[in-house]
Amino acid sequence: MLPWSADLAGRLDEHVVTSELLAGNPLGDPADRPLLVYTPPGYDDEPDRRYPAVYVIQGFVAHVGMWRNRTAFRQPFPETADAVFARGEAPPAIVVFVDAWTSYGGSQFLDSPGTGRYHSYLCDEIVPWVDAHYRTLDAPAHRAISGKSSGGYGAMITPLLRPDLFGALAAHAGDALFEYAYLTEFPQVVRHLRGWDGDILRWWDDFRSRISFTRPEDMMLLEILGYTACYSADDDGTPVLPFDPRTGVLRDDVWQRWLDRDPVRMTATHADAARSLRAVWIDGGTRDEWFLDVGADAYRAALLDAGVPEDAIHFELFDATHGGIDYRYPMALTWLCQRIAL
Repeated sequence: MLPWSADLAGRLDEHVVTSELLAGNPLGDPADRPLLVYTPPGYDDEPDRRYPAVYVIQGFVAHVGMWRNRTAFRQPFPETADAVFARGEAPPAIVVFVDAWTSYGGSQFLDSPGTGRYHSYLCDEIVPWVDAHYRTLDAPAHRAISGKSSGGYGAMITPLLRPDLFGALAAHAGDALFEYAYLTEFPQVVRHLRGWDGDILRWWDDFRSRISFTRPEDMMLLEILGYTACYSADDDGTPVLPFDPRTGVLRDDVWQRWLDRDPVRMTATHADAARSLRAVWIDGGTRDEWFLDVGADAYRAALLDAGVPEDAIHFELFDATHGGIDYRYPMALTWLCQRIAL
């Protein structure tokens, strides 16, 4: 394993897609977005063949360029994905790496007045663009979405909202069962905001004026601000916290808006869409700091309650924390491709 690069058996194309839906978004983030599209070995040799597609989305504070990040003794996912196709472990597929970065660090792949129309951008712009430029099998039975953490969240909820596009998913430690994933951080945020008179936007102004993450509270405050902008922004884009920032008392109506976006609860309210799923990979570490192993188990139970056949679900918990589980991605990719190629 070379420490700096590796040749691919397939090809990774770099594009920039101009989004009409992201133009004029509330944060002023770019409407021109990078897009990486991987084609498997043999794609150029069989001009009449069409391929299933797996869309890959990233977690909070991640963007598409980070797929090339390389840590010691591990390869980045485009290389490990390429390897499963080169070895013949998975039927060949197109893999699409989507960017949904925002100034707050992420979009949760939702449409929100606080961030922009990232769900619509993914579903109504990126998917049609890929289908128009690559030889895909244009049907939900042959299209999957995969991600980790907030990307896992996006993978869980996107097929529920758009069963006409996505028929399979993989969620690695995806945000679910919000009362455990998020609620435990709220009192910590209250403590942190004492230095900002309870005003998270005062902290945000300071954060943008200096070197990022130079205060110990920065990551948690950014995370909660980002989620708030996605789940409970006012119509004018103002993020509304789901708790009183001075007392910590839950604002029940605002907190309910978060719960309505919880994949566990959404599965119950989108049961017909859930039943259309042909393949679902769910995994997580048993020492996950946000208890997303508990959320994964609850999501699996919700799918079964909705009528998803047990043999359509791969569920696995393993000894790990939230980080360092990128070795799971090619495992899920292989499993998905074996099912959406049929």
